[in-house]
Amino acid sequence: MNQNVNWYLQKRLERVKQALEKNNYEVYIVDDLDEVKSLLSNLIDKKSTVSFGGSMTLLDGGIIDHLRNLDIELLDRYKEGLTKEEILELHRKSFFADYYITSSNAITEQGYLVNLDGNGNRVAAMIFGPKKVIVIAGYNKIVKDLDEAYERVRNYTAPINSKRLLRKTPCVEVAKCLDCNSDERICNHYLVTYRQNVKGRGIVILVKKELGF
Repeated sequence: MNQNVNWYLQKRLERVKQALEKNNYEVYIVDDLDEVKSLLSNLIDKKSTVSFGGSMTLLDGGIIDHLRNLDIELLDRYKEGLTKEEILELHRKSFFADYYITSSNAITEQGYLVNLDGNGNRVAAMIFGPKKVIVIAGYNKIVKDLDEAYERVRNYTAPINSKRLLRKTPCVEVAKCLDCNSDERICNHYLVTYRQNVKGRGIVILVKKELGF
């Protein structure tokens, strides 16, 4: 990375870190995914129960494979051979996990987490249930404010995820949200988390890499 671009990213991430800390989060800034994995190994207690939300950041970044190799009880929703009923049961068990690992669709410069969900299991667990929530986000998830966050998650993240999931929704045809009423719509639950009210529960890892979408 160009040193001037790296300087800019570092300064912006430091501002976001300060905002998140003001909102009661524990925050780390790391350079790459290797540092993320090393940090997770240190943050997560051995023998603990760990779950995770659906996330391309976790999948593409090799985070889930890393979790599978830790000395933990992993509630692995991507384990081969699971039925829909078994996956739903894992979603329910996630509320009793010691750690819940996920990403965020957007993080504002004011330190707000913004997420859009289809089923709602991910945003529900981020709000309540698991003892600790660890959010991993690349610098591309940082936005100026809530208006930019809304634009990002509705007109960028949602259409791309709909395409990835092979949903038959209008946004797949036009690459923007049409606020449809389709049964296959994935943008059903919009959550803005302004502050983590339980001290020590929310952990955010900001990565100087473009991760997910």
